[in-house]
This record gives sequence, C-alpha cells and structure tokens, in this order.
Amino acid sequence: MPSISPFLKTLISVSGLSAHEAPVRQIIEDKWRPLVDDLSVSRLGSLHGLKRGRAPASPPALVLLAHMDAIGLVVTQIVDGFLSLAPIGGVDARILPGTPVIVHATGNGTHQLPGLVVQPAASLLPPSARNDAVPLQYLFVDIGLPPRRVAELVQVGDLVAFATEPVELAAETLSGHSLDNRASVAALTVCLEHLQGRAHAWDVWAVATVREEVGLHGAATSTFQIQPDLAVAIDVTFGKGPGASDWQTVTLNGGPALGWGPNIHPALHKRFKELAEKLEIPFSVEIMPRGSGTDGMAAQISREGVPTMVISIPLRYMHTPVEMIAYPDIERTGRLLAEFVASLEVDFTARMAWDE
Repeated sequence: MPSISPFLKTLISVSGLSAHEAPVRQIIEDKWRPLVDDLSVSRLGSLHGLKRGRAPASPPALVLLAHMDAIGLVVTQIVDGFLSLAPIGGVDARILPGTPVIVHATGNGTHQLPGLVVQPAASLLPPSARNDAVPLQYLFVDIGLPPRRVAELVQVGDLVAFATEPVELAAETLSGHSLDNRASVAALTVCLEHLQGRAHAWDVWAVATVREEVGLHGAATSTFQIQPDLAVAIDVTFGKGPGASDWQTVTLNGGPALGWGPNIHPALHKRFKELAEKLEIPFSVEIMPRGSGTDGMAAQISREGVPTMVISIPLRYMHTPVEMIAYPDIERTGRLLAEFVASLEVDFTARMAWDE
C-alpha cells in the first residue's frame, strides 16, 4: 500500500464543501505541522504552510496551490420530509440518484444524518423529464425520518455531502468522492515529505486553498497576500476512460500532465519538462488553449502578475461520487514538485523570458 494511502483516504472521508472547508483543513493542518516551519490560516480560510529557504537575505518565494474544497449540495426546500437541493460547484446531476449522502443538519443542535439522493417514478415526472437524466430540480434527499422530525432537525441552507466510502481497486487505484482535488493536496504533502532534510534556496508556501469550485477565491486572496515570485497550481484533469479520445484526456497511471497554454509561463513549462525527463518521471503535455480552469488562473493575474505553472493529476469520472485516481501519479507529482523546489536557483526569475 502506498505510504500516502491512509492520509488520502482520510481526506476523502470528510466533507469540506466550498466555503465550509474546516473539517478537511484540520486534517491537513495536523499532517503538515511537522513538515513546515510555520502554519497559518488566511482570512478566507486557506491553509498556509511555510517552509523557509536558505538563501541569504530575503529568499524569493514560491507558492504551491492545491484546493481542498469539494463540490456538494445544499438544502433549498423541505416538503413532507423530503429535501430539495441546489448544487455547490459543478455537480453532475446524471449520477446523483442512488448516491449516499450525509446531511449536515443544524436544526435543534448539530447532527449528521445519513440519506440517499432519490428520484420519483417516471410516471410522476413531467413528460419532458421522463426519458432522459432527471434534472436536479426533481431529485430529493430521503433521510428516512417522519416529516415532523425532519422539520425539527433540518433547515434550509444545510449542507449535503457525498458519503461514498473510499474503495481501493486493482493496479494501485483509488475511488471515492472529493479526489478533485484532495489527490493534489496529497501530492503536495508528498512534496513536503521529500523536502525534509533537503536544502532549498527559496521560501516554499504550501497552500491548501478554499472555494476553488465556486470561483478560485482562495487562490486569488492567498496569492495576493503571500506575493510570491512564482506559482504552481496542482489540480486534476480528465483521465482516459470510456468514450474519451486521447486528445481530450490523459492516461491514468501515466504520470502528471504538464499544462501548456496562456495560463502557463513557457520558462516554467520548459523547466518542469526537462526535470521530468531527467528524473525519468513519465508525463504528458496537456494543452490549455484558454484558461486552465484551476487556481493557476487566479495566481497568474495576482498583483502585477505571477509566472505560473499548472500540473495536473489524471482523474476519471470527475465531479462524481466515484472519482478514480492512481497512487503512482500522486507520488510522481509530489516528487517532481520537490525536485523542482530543490533545484531552483536564487536568480531563476531574473533569467526567465516569456518567449523561451
């Protein structure tokens, strides 16, 4: 079993929905405390771990961003004991029926109530919704309690999180909810572990960001606060799966994907590519012709602009309760990040050019 497995399975066993990340942040904080020199929490709730560099005077700063928030649902209405829903982030309603969930109920105290997302029989749906995937507006959560008891325990605005259990599959793969993007938090943790006892000139900020799924808010505010010289966003990307063409996806267990596009500084892409080749770490190049859809978008345009790189881990079944990741891709990403940190020269940014 990979060494990162217990930590990652713990990460995906809690909710931590966008704007409500405290449960997962506490787990990350406990893990990172012995790996960094200083820990703090931003005003918005992102976790900042600083590992100081050994350059004389004022070391340049590198920020490594991995969002810790997850998609989920929120209660919008309670009718006859059944809970109507709205999405938090990009929830794919097609896969929701039959999904186990936890309702974080706040009425009459705090309760975690197990439930299921269910749909009415086809004959009870409008004709337009009978033959295709049932839209979210017609789905509801059933927690199995009488309507009066539901009204006592649950309030409009209560959070509903996926409750699928982590499942380890063959070929060192793991399935579960919220691997987008806690797989990258795990990779960032692997990076910090590899850096233990190694000298590096730059200050390294490991940041578990909040609210990526609803607007990149944590990355925008943390990058503005830290004022780094370079930024690397670590996220997931679409892994090769059924019906997906090679040019749209990257291979699971084929190593990290190195972003290439206007969100990426060419000098950073070149450095990571050459380093991966030197270390014999398999990788692919992911074309990002517009925005990357990651924290890197917010980091790049912070203040006067920050040279940015995006590294992605292949993930199947994104934004579902059964996302799938390969452990070796997490380990490779973490190692590549650590070697990049250890190899950074103090004057690296002075020698960078956009047209490399």
